[in-house]
This record gives sequence, structure tokens and C-alpha cells, in this order.
Amino acid sequence: MTRVLITGAAGMIGARLARRLIAGGVIAGRPVTAMLATDVVASDLPGAAFPVIAEAADISDPATAMRLAAFRADVVFHLAAIVSGEAEADLDKGYRINLDGTRQLLDALRHAGVQPRFVFASSIAVFGGPFPDIIPDDFSPQPLTSYGMQKLAGELLVSDLSRRGLIDGVALRLPTICVRPGLPNKAASGFFSGIIREPLAGKTALLPVPDGTVHTHASPRSAIGFLLHAAALDTGKLGPRRAVTLPGVAVSVGEQIEALRRVAGDAAVARITRAPDAMVARIVSGWPTRFEARRARALGFEAENDFDAIIRAHLEDEHGGVVPA
Repeated sequence: MTRVLITGAAGMIGARLARRLIAGGVIAGRPVTAMLATDVVASDLPGAAFPVIAEAADISDPATAMRLAAFRADVVFHLAAIVSGEAEADLDKGYRINLDGTRQLLDALRHAGVQPRFVFASSIAVFGGPFPDIIPDDFSPQPLTSYGMQKLAGELLVSDLSRRGLIDGVALRLPTICVRPGLPNKAASGFFSGIIREPLAGKTALLPVPDGTVHTHASPRSAIGFLLHAAALDTGKLGPRRAVTLPGVAVSVGEQIEALRRVAGDAAVARITRAPDAMVARIVSGWPTRFEARRARALGFEAENDFDAIIRAHLEDEHGGVVPA
């Protein structure tokens, strides 16, 4: 018997997570008995065998946090945030939503006496250079963007309240989720998906960084798997270190393009146009590239083994497994 709260439920990952839970009806081996899905716009969710509330709300409003806490969820997936490029461009908005929104929700939960499994969507943006070639699990986070700072602050709040027994938290340092379906967003990392998604849809994609830019990716499928695994995880295995750097596929942009060529052919690759963007390149250059993620794998977190598999997952989920003509 489990009540589930999802913030950011209208986003790509939040909506997929909600639909997965509605379809399966089970989380961490227990039946889902109610779900509250909240975002700045209400999610469009299918009917379920249990009550589902999909609502529009402002996570930065303290009254919203109090109302969400009153739902008394057993599992909270806190995904609500503005993305990296937007948080860098609008400091006040980033602080209000990414930092204040997280703290207000956590405060409301503890004041309400709710002690849920709290799964927090953090990011590899918590790390800043200079980097070793491969980031070990014990590498100290030192973000070089406001977004990264806001996510690191959320991690620390989750760890502190878990230490006090006020929540049972897990902070997931997500790699870049690729290939994201739908329209482009304001994330600085958005082009990593764009140079695959748009060519597969017959559209031109702009590439703002050099082909040698290396980054770590996981598919939306893996992202949902990460979240559900965190909800069921024996957190006693985490100890006081509640943040987990997740596995993914580390490739250069050039290797992404060659994977697209192998899967979809030269015509798809020809739709990519180089369009250097100094601001995006600066932000991305401050991100780490490759991760050891040995601890996450030992805890049972899994991702794809190569970028071809990420593209094929996108084709299966969004195009019926067929390369569009």
C-alpha cells in the first residue's frame, strides 16, 4: 500500500514515470494506492486502478509545499526543476525553483511528520573541473554553474535530513538523458538529443559545440529504471553518502554522429549543421565527461552499453522501431 508523489510530473521523465506506475500499479514490490502528480501544468495521464490527481502548481510557493506534504506520500520523486541553461540565464528563477522549492518541500514534509522515501533528481552538473579523465565515485563536487550549485545544495539537504531520520533519501546524479523526445528545451545539453532526434524526424539539427566534445548519456528508459530502482533500494547500503553518480555511455559528439550513421544512414547525418555557440560551449566545457560509477553498478543501477542502443531505444519508443523515411 503505497502513496506516490511526483513533482515535475508533466516533464518528459515525470510523465513517463507516472504512466509506468499507472500501467504497472506496483512500486518497490507494493501496490500503488494513490498518486499525486504536480507540475506547472497538469499532466495528461490515463485512467488508473487507483486514484490519480494531476494538478498544476508552483513548487516555489510555500503553500504548495504544505499541501503536497499533506498528501502524506510514502514515496516522493522530486523531479521539478528548471533546466541548466535557464537556471544560468535567470539566477533568481533558478534559486526560487531549484533551491527554494526543494527546501520548502523537504521542510513541509518534516513539519508534517512524513518520512517518505525521497528520490531527488540531481545531476552530473554538481561536478566542476579540473577533472581527471574518469571521475571516480569519491571525486569532490565543485559546480561551475548555478544549476549545478542548486542541485548540490539539494543533495546536501537530502543527506542531512536522511541522517536525522526525517526522510529516507536518495539523490541521483543523472547523466544527460538522451534522446529526449518532443520539442527542444532550454537545457544547455539539449543539442545532444537534438542532433539525433531532429535528423530522425527529417529536420535540420544545429550542433553548437565541437565534434570532440565528450559527454555521458543514458536513455529515458534508463532514467525511469534509475528512479524506480532508487525507490526500492536498501538505503542501508548507501550509508551517509546519499548521492549516487549513475552509469551511462560516454561518447564524443562525433561518435554520436557515427552511431546515427550506423543506425539511420548518411541522409540523417547530412541534416546536422555546425552552428558554434560560445555560451553553450562554455557551459558544457565545465561539465565532466566520463564516470567510474562503480558504486552505482554495485547497487544495481543499470544503463545502456553503447550509443547505438540509446538511438534504437528512441526509435522503438517514439517511431515504432522503424527509421523514418
